[in-house]
Amino acid sequence: MAVRVSPRRCAVGATAAIALIALLGRGAGAVVVGGGGSLATDCLAVFDAPANYPADGPKQVRCVDGDPTCDSDNLVDGVCTVAVVVCVNSTAVGGCTLAGVDSVTVDHALDNGDPRFDPDFQAVQNRIDNELNLPSSTADVCTLTTSIRVPIKGPIGNNRCSHRTKKLKLETESDLIQGRRYIDRDTLRVTCYPAPANGCDPQTLFAGTFDRVQKQIFNQSCAVSSCHDSNAQAGGLILEVGATPGNLIEVDPVNAAALGAGWKRIDQSSPTAGSPETSFLYRKIMGDLPDAGYGERMPLGRPRLNGTLRDLIEAWIGAGAPATGWVPGTY
Repeated sequence: MAVRVSPRRCAVGATAAIALIALLGRGAGAVVVGGGGSLATDCLAVFDAPANYPADGPKQVRCVDGDPTCDSDNLVDGVCTVAVVVCVNSTAVGGCTLAGVDSVTVDHALDNGDPRFDPDFQAVQNRIDNELNLPSSTADVCTLTTSIRVPIKGPIGNNRCSHRTKKLKLETESDLIQGRRYIDRDTLRVTCYPAPANGCDPQTLFAGTFDRVQKQIFNQSCAVSSCHDSNAQAGGLILEVGATPGNLIEVDPVNAAALGAGWKRIDQSSPTAGSPETSFLYRKIMGDLPDAGYGERMPLGRPRLNGTLRDLIEAWIGAGAPATGWVPGTY
């Protein structure tokens, strides 16, 4: 997939954008289209995104949290929200004259237990299915914008953070063109870096302790495909934004052993105190379970949560699992 310069241009941001320029060694602000795959089939599908790397042929988005040239919410919140459009039968790609797309499939867009399922990729697939009217040979047909949200890694330890990357992959199949079908495979890498000023400060990134628990633990490790998202609801529990903490505090667990032991999902003795030891959520995360009847450690099939995050949820439950405010020791 080749690159074209979009007619849109964005202003160069302030502090974060300056850091991005230093990081990437090039000017920021240009909005381009990039990707990959064979030049002969590049025009079947293209991305329209704020690609900025490498400088001599941008096909990746390398974004600093809060940089307005690439982070569309313009907030230092630990997440880069990158606007991406998919177009088919592009006339902006030199050396490719194919026209006629039968289908476009996005990797990891099905919530069917795929451990790499991503709801943002599902949203891209939904726009393709609902807005491109495939099959189509019409030139330069595009979806509306989809936000690809890439959180940074952290904060963990002594408030350390690092970058994270998502890969948006498409497989596009052409109609029958002169007796042959063509395949165009494209990848857009989107990487989010912490902001240089307070970009790893929990009190900058989150509204309070519970907001940190939701965004850094539940969203990233629990409310995922085949587990505690609204589709799977493993153990009768949803851990998506909006469902918690009301479905946790003083709620009986479904697990018979935990229920028989008198545990709660979160055992709150008062609005300002709780017991991690009799909270099934905490014991599952710790893997500190009396026997096999209590089930497996969580997150299921994934590495144990970082110690900083285990301490975070212990402190939050111990303080009564408040929905707002900061619990000492969690920032």
